[in-house]
Amino acid sequence: MGEIAISLNNVSKCFKRYRHPVDRLKEILLPGKVRADEFWALSHINLELPKGKTLGIVGRNGSGKSTLLQIIVGTLAPTEGQVNVKGRISALLELGSGFNPEFTGRQNVFFNGQLLGLSQSEIEDKFDEIVAFADIGDFLDQPVKTYSSGMFVRLAFAVATSVDPDILVVDEALSVGDEAFQRKCFARIETIQERGGTILFVSHAAAMVVELCDSAILMHDGELLLYHTPKTVVDKYQKLIYAPPGKVEKLCENIRQLNRDKGQESVATELAKLSANSSVPPAAKWPGVEQAARAFFDEDLQPKNTIHYESRGAEIIDPHILTLGDKKVNYLVGRHEYVYTYTVEFFESATQVRFGMLIKTISGLDLGGASYPFSEKPMQRVEAGRKVVVKFRFKCLLNPGVYFLNAGVSGIVNGDFTYMARCIDVAMFKVQQEGNLSATGTVDLLVKPSVALVESEADPKPKQIELI
Repeated sequence: MGEIAISLNNVSKCFKRYRHPVDRLKEILLPGKVRADEFWALSHINLELPKGKTLGIVGRNGSGKSTLLQIIVGTLAPTEGQVNVKGRISALLELGSGFNPEFTGRQNVFFNGQLLGLSQSEIEDKFDEIVAFADIGDFLDQPVKTYSSGMFVRLAFAVATSVDPDILVVDEALSVGDEAFQRKCFARIETIQERGGTILFVSHAAAMVVELCDSAILMHDGELLLYHTPKTVVDKYQKLIYAPPGKVEKLCENIRQLNRDKGQESVATELAKLSANSSVPPAAKWPGVEQAARAFFDEDLQPKNTIHYESRGAEIIDPHILTLGDKKVNYLVGRHEYVYTYTVEFFESATQVRFGMLIKTISGLDLGGASYPFSEKPMQRVEAGRKVVVKFRFKCLLNPGVYFLNAGVSGIVNGDFTYMARCIDVAMFKVQQEGNLSATGTVDLLVKPSVALVESEADPKPKQIELI
């Protein structure tokens, strides 16, 4: 696994909760009697993160994420266990933490920079870069107590990342900034990743965790439930937060078992397995398939980790892709039209029913989908015992690669709006490689480039050459 940047061995953290403020003083003066209730915010956390990796941390509010980060950073001491951190660490745990509200932005840059281990001269050398990144204008010389939350986090992030940290810890701070600033922050994070920095990233935004992180952990009630690939962890987390209260503990035990089976082996192998399963077999395997790209179906191209949410009155049956001629396929040709279809069987009557689909990358990044209502008039209601066939016609504007499909149905059942059924990674498909394909990235934007050949500066009308 390489050099370990962060190691936690059986770490637990206990807080004392007193019914009355005076009980704290009584316990100090009369130590023989315990007057507090113990609250274990963390329980027996074991984790190793290799140097240069990015770890995502997800979990409900109150699951122990922030406590875990504070122990890693060193602002909290564990009640039990050992913590080893190698390298300079910089953290954005709370909005403007480490900033003096009475100081100006300029003063706080120097004050906070020294807290992070920079000398006066080092801060002076980096000052212009910090100010340019924060982009707060004349507010630099105003007290930070007058800043908006967005300005606060701009300056805090600029300072925290200016120290070239070996380990960067970010706890939801980036959700404050606007989209343009968030993109600038993520570009800075990517730079830290490229030079071998280690990052701990806490976010409720599933797509960000999947896209940024090499691995992830799921926290629940102070317990590390799962350490796995980001996509697997996010899927389990979403299933957990949507689970009925009576099903939560059983689901947690299933996740614990997955974690026990997985152990602490390299999570990178999961993506390698997916890539291996997604390769295109030789054309000879399918009689009649020509060298030119054409859609076909391969029964071996099936998702290995489909997640079915707890049914609340409906079941999704047989999701698959069809050509416009109703031929079942999972190897697609780019820029052709297809139909994604599934059947929903209702066990409970529901109103305001909606059906949905979503396409994701192999890393779990949401690419796009659709949701539309059941439109049978006049009641817009589906009775128990009915079946509905759902079809989503779409144009495959995706570049060659492997993609996954979700399916879902929601509605009002017994007065409550809920997911009646939801499936994650319920089907997969591959867009085939084509010769002379000029599109790059993930989505084919149908770009039609052209060039103009200028034969001389005096040429009044350059010869236009269209590239097809």
